[in-house]
Amino acid sequence: MKLLFPNGEHDQVELKVGITRVGSGAGNDITLLAPGIAAQHCELNFDGSTGAIKVLDAANSIALNGRQVMADTPIKPGDIVLFGKIGTRVLASERMQAAAAAARKEPEDDGRTRVRQALPRFVMRGVSGSTFGKTFALHGTMTVGRASECDISIPTDEVSRQHAKLQVMPDGVAVEDMGSANGTFINDKRVHTGKLAPGDELRLDTVRFMLVAPHLEMQQVARAPEAPTVVRSTVSAGGGGQVKWLLIGLFGTAAVFAALWAAGIVKF
Repeated sequence: MKLLFPNGEHDQVELKVGITRVGSGAGNDITLLAPGIAAQHCELNFDGSTGAIKVLDAANSIALNGRQVMADTPIKPGDIVLFGKIGTRVLASERMQAAAAAARKEPEDDGRTRVRQALPRFVMRGVSGSTFGKTFALHGTMTVGRASECDISIPTDEVSRQHAKLQVMPDGVAVEDMGSANGTFINDKRVHTGKLAPGDELRLDTVRFMLVAPHLEMQQVARAPEAPTVVRSTVSAGGGGQVKWLLIGLFGTAAVFAALWAAGIVKF
């Protein structure tokens, strides 16, 4: 079993049999230097055929296939794991693939399209209180509240048992207050119904979230211009000063002519 980091935060890692430690501190097997990564973030246990995430601290942000991991959880090839904001895909190693192929016959094509796991369209990132630094992937219609049966459970007294309902839309997330005692706010405006766009803030009394669109962030990174190439001068140290003053004189003369032309004094 191995981990692939598609955005290049770490080289591909083949899990060893035993414990693989993940975190930002020295001595980890997988070192991830990014905001939201604890010094000892979690452990990955692998017995040669199956793997599992071991949670070291419930405050550490870990998500598996869009759901927050709060306790020890098994992982398998095809899963997507988020350590904070760093995503990784779990893949089968060559040895596992060969063993699986030998153990079973490839099923016949039944005509159905296999759906590939993808990063969630929208993610709620906690920016205050007990949810600070945690991420919650949104899909379909979800409820937020203090009750444990809510899709996003926030065990704090300021949040109602069934506080708000969230529904993922093509261009944002629809929000509906479910009769909460302390209110639901979008960008500090109290609402009964409203809509979140990427970058907007959702507040449930004092608990704040920001809506993030991972696919838009990845597109912005892909479109970011490359750093300009620095061309070093080959002029010798003795002639460098002369070239510098010559360039200053040329640019200064050009600026004077431009000003005279704009005033109508000089015509070309």
